[in-house]
Amino acid sequence: MRQPLAYRLRPQTLDDILGQKHLTGKDGVIRKCIENDTIFSMIFFGPPGTGKTTLARVIASELKKPYRQFNAVSGNKKDLDQIFLEAKLSGQLILICDEVHRLNKDKQDLLLPHVEDGSIILIGATTANPYHSINPAIRSRCHLFEFHSLTTEDIAQGINNALKSREGLNNEYTIDDDAIKLICDTVNGDIRWALNILEISAIICKDKHITRNEVEENTHNVNNRSFSSEDGYYDLLSALQKSIRGSDPNGALYYLALLAQSGNEEAIGRRLLVIAYEDIGLANPQLVSRTLTAIESAERVGFPEAIIPLGVQIIDLCLSPKSRTGTDAIHKAQEIVNTKAYDMPKYLRLTPVGLAKDEQYDYGRYDCFHKIQYLPDELKDLELLPSFNSNRYEKQLQAIYEELKSNKRTNDLKRLYR
Repeated sequence: MRQPLAYRLRPQTLDDILGQKHLTGKDGVIRKCIENDTIFSMIFFGPPGTGKTTLARVIASELKKPYRQFNAVSGNKKDLDQIFLEAKLSGQLILICDEVHRLNKDKQDLLLPHVEDGSIILIGATTANPYHSINPAIRSRCHLFEFHSLTTEDIAQGINNALKSREGLNNEYTIDDDAIKLICDTVNGDIRWALNILEISAIICKDKHITRNEVEENTHNVNNRSFSSEDGYYDLLSALQKSIRGSDPNGALYYLALLAQSGNEEAIGRRLLVIAYEDIGLANPQLVSRTLTAIESAERVGFPEAIIPLGVQIIDLCLSPKSRTGTDAIHKAQEIVNTKAYDMPKYLRLTPVGLAKDEQYDYGRYDCFHKIQYLPDELKDLELLPSFNSNRYEKQLQAIYEELKSNKRTNDLKRLYR
């Protein structure tokens, strides 16, 4: 069985790794760890084809430690039990976990104690953003290291290495500079993809000389945009929201077009719904309903047509007046609660104990509801709502709010109900 070119050329030493100099260079943290014979659990995240799993294997090799690979999607409990047994026998085992963000709770429950006591050194690899996709229980036990897309120079070096390497094309092929440039421009920093294109181009080329035409045959249907770590999926969602917040429909539609390549209208819809509440909110409450309708329409038709209702709604969101009154208010409440949670007034409890009947909340006294103190005594004068915006609807809300503030609220229900 002949293995793929990208597999045959997988780096075996730290110096063979392309790119990632912030990790493997002279002052890189991974190189320093290897030099000091030190290793700890970590998660490598970044675009595909940037060397995450390869570097994990090189680390194990350089440190001369036993390792096992485990795929979080296809691996099962039996596989993990075997790995734990090997770790016990060897004293310590490196576990290279591909798709680490897909570890379910059962697998985590089995794995976490071994990571905790150091018998398992976990090196996880993922293309997902670990702050969004990896369970905090795993993330808190690991150091996070980001991998960057390879530069065009890195990709070109990888291609030239493949042409010369004995495990690669063994100096049997030549290639035009234009062909190398086209590969570099196409793969967006993914060396595995570049080597796959090189391999198939070598198969179809004439006289063992690879031209731009042969490369084009393998790339003309390939979109040259992928979600790199600098321009990744979550980064695109962030750029989309910032464009809408900044009332720029051109920018927002551009990022929608990029996001649509993922085909995940559900994730895009979730973000648009958040934007409708977070950035428009009380300035245009009806927009939330229109956004939800657009999302439901997109889900019903699916991509590629889903981009039409989503695009129309994005224009609506961009050109709407904006308000963060509600968003800022709830965030202020969260800040207070995260600092200290005060006890609520006893009369607000479902079944208050130790209060006389005339000191309890009276469900029939509609005339008093707006005069009761609902905040804890320590926070009774707290105001979370900032100054309202100048749009018409918020002016109406502000007038109502100011009128309510003129009522002095009390926690003396006995006196209030007289």
